[in-house]
Formats: sequence, C-alpha cells, structure tokens
Amino acid sequence: MRSVVSLVAFLLPVLAALPASAETYPSRPVKLIVPFGAGGPADIYARVLAQHLGEETKQAFVVEDRPGAGSVIGTDAVAKAAPDGYTLLVMSNTHTTNESLLPNKPFQLMRDFVPVATVNYSDLVMVVPTSLPVKSVQEFIDLAKKEPGQLNYASSGPGTPYHMAGELFKAMASVNVVHIPYKASGEARSAVLAGQVQMMFDAVTTMMPLAQAGKVRALGTTGATRSALTPDLPTIAEIVPGYEATIWLGVMAPRGTPKDVIGFLNGAINKVIELPEVKQVWLKQGAVPLVKTPEAFDAFLRQDIEKWAKVVKLSGAAAH
Repeated sequence: MRSVVSLVAFLLPVLAALPASAETYPSRPVKLIVPFGAGGPADIYARVLAQHLGEETKQAFVVEDRPGAGSVIGTDAVAKAAPDGYTLLVMSNTHTTNESLLPNKPFQLMRDFVPVATVNYSDLVMVVPTSLPVKSVQEFIDLAKKEPGQLNYASSGPGTPYHMAGELFKAMASVNVVHIPYKASGEARSAVLAGQVQMMFDAVTTMMPLAQAGKVRALGTTGATRSALTPDLPTIAEIVPGYEATIWLGVMAPRGTPKDVIGFLNGAINKVIELPEVKQVWLKQGAVPLVKTPEAFDAFLRQDIEKWAKVVKLSGAAAH
C-alpha cells in the first residue's frame, strides 16, 4: 500500500506538468491574438470564431488585438507563448509574405508555429477618395503615369495583403505610386476617407459598405473573376491582365502544441465556419469559408510563401 501511495505522490506532479489534451481542453480561457488593428477582417472574423467556439466548448475564447510592425509584434508574442493551446495566432497572407519581405524578424513561420485551421478568403477592392478625379482603374493608371511618384497608396503595414496588392499593381501596371504604411488598416482607411492618400487596396468585406455609402470610390476588385458581392464592378485584371490578389485568414499555434489539441481546434473551427448562419453572413460580406485539415493547411502555407516570394522579387517591394 505504501508503494502505491509513493507512486501516486510521484506521478501527481508529473501528470500536472503534462501538456493539455483534447479530453480536458479547453479548461480555461483561450486567447486569440490578432496582430492587426481593430475593425479589420482578422479582428472581425476572429470575434465570430471566438463567439461560436465559446458556445461550442463552454469556455471563453478572448480576442486580443496586438497590431504593429506589419503583424510582427503580435505574432512574436504568440511565438514566445506556452505551446499549450491557450494562445493562438489569427494570421493571414501577411505572414506568408513576411517570410521573404522581413527575413530578419524574430520568428520563422514554419519553424515556430504549427497550422491549426484556415478560416476564409475574400477579394480586395481598389478605392480612391471621392475628391480624386478618376472613375476607373485605367484613369488611375493614366494619372499615375502623368504624375509619377506624386500619388500615394495606404496599407496597414509592410507585408500585409493591402501592401502587396499595391506593389503587384505597381509592377504590373508599370506605375510609380508611393507606399504609405500605417500601423493598422483602420488608420489607412481613415487616411483614404480624409483624402490624405490617393488610393488603397482593402478587403471587400470592410471597404464596400463605405463605397456604397459614397464615402470612397471603388474602381475594381482583385479576384480572378468579378465578386458576387459587386458584379457590376470590374476586376483589375480586366485592365491589367493576370492581376490577382486576395486576402485569406487562418489560425496557427506555437510549435510544440499537442497534436490532439490541434486536431480538436481544427474540428471545432471547421464546424463553426460551416454553420449555415455563419456561411450566409460571410458570403453576403464577400468572404468565402475555407476548410482544410492541418496537413492541407501546411501545404497551402508553403505554396503561399513561395508565391509571395516571387511577387516580392518581381515588385522590388521592401519593408519600410
């Protein structure tokens, strides 16, 4: 009997130190770190996930925005967090771009994180202030060529989909437009609304309501085909053949997070994004649910890193 008691006494601290497992996970609040500003697509959709994941697991999922340095600040915080499933990263193709755009950042995506689940993707829309005397993509190109280096475009920071959409546009349309990075998409948006910058690529989901309200002028969308949300708005590819740039969102966890926790989260997130009420609202906003296994997401990430490395090289883009 004494040996049994001794064994239990030995095992208790060992068991307490073991990582969380899917059987008990989550047993306390989970943080969803969004390394972008409030009001942008990542923030908006992270809150949808948090609400439904909380309902599904009966445990709080808390969204925490930590913008700055083109997503590096918030992302690095997650990279340094305990790999126990209680701190997760809401990420986008900003992260796959930054692998080549910011080689000296303090983390590497595929070394320091593991894929959990994809969330959704959407087109971007090219907008200008209503005060700018252009009403089409071609007119903007003509003005930019007439006044090289005199027009600016806003983004939420180096490496973000908004930045890379602009750099790809510059390269493919052969125009010289100056990149003005802001700390968050909300600040960039405000600059366009105020006429402080002459153009921005922004998510259809967040910018189209402002365009429809007449606060900015939408010139074109960035998908390969016209958006179902804006069928009368031409794609940029109709003017600049081959142009395509979208934004997608996903969730990753620190490297070392238990596989059963990753599997649990993947299943829970996929269940949320396939809920009819979630899909219907997202599709009306121009966002398409994106369901992948962790393994498929891993392959997707590696392909996207390669894709954007080519764009960075093609455009000559550099971090500011």
